[in-house]
Amino acid sequence: MMKTKKATDETKRSIQHKDELARLEDQLKRALADYHNLEKRIEEERKLLSAMSSAIVIEKFLPVLDNLQNAQKHLKDEGLEIVIKQFRDILATERVEEVEAEGAQFDPNLHEATGVEQGENDNLVVRVVRKGYKINDKVLRPAQVVVSRKSVDQKAAAKGPLRSEASEPRSDDEREEKAAAFGEPRH
Repeated sequence: MMKTKKATDETKRSIQHKDELARLEDQLKRALADYHNLEKRIEEERKLLSAMSSAIVIEKFLPVLDNLQNAQKHLKDEGLEIVIKQFRDILATERVEEVEAEGAQFDPNLHEATGVEQGENDNLVVRVVRKGYKINDKVLRPAQVVVSRKSVDQKAAAKGPLRSEASEPRSDDEREEKAAAFGEPRH
């Protein structure tokens, strides 16, 4: 009888050890899964931070490109054209594209209306005042445009731009909104 009780105790301990082993294996699998998920999340956040950093730097250089292009319209300088081409090539490698504007239907997500002119169609972009740019299909800077209307209120048209300021962020709140558009959480 003593042997059976001893065998029963060993069987119970063996079962307990197997249960404990199964529990520990499950914990290990969960910990490994959590670790792999953390690695993925960190990599995604790193990519997002890199994209945001690029977007911020590129956005700061866009007025410089605007000035070079405006100067080129008047100077027709070959050296200046080479610099502008280098700028455009860099933008292309960073997946920055110009926002389609002239002749397109006005889209408030892509365009900022700065004026209205009478035309045959409503809401067509008739002139680009300042080029807009997108990066990875997200608007970096909207194109400032003049939009056509079949009938224009002459008093409203004489007042000038529909928005008083360019799309450059004027406050920390606007900077946070722009950062949120690229996926950065608000502070």
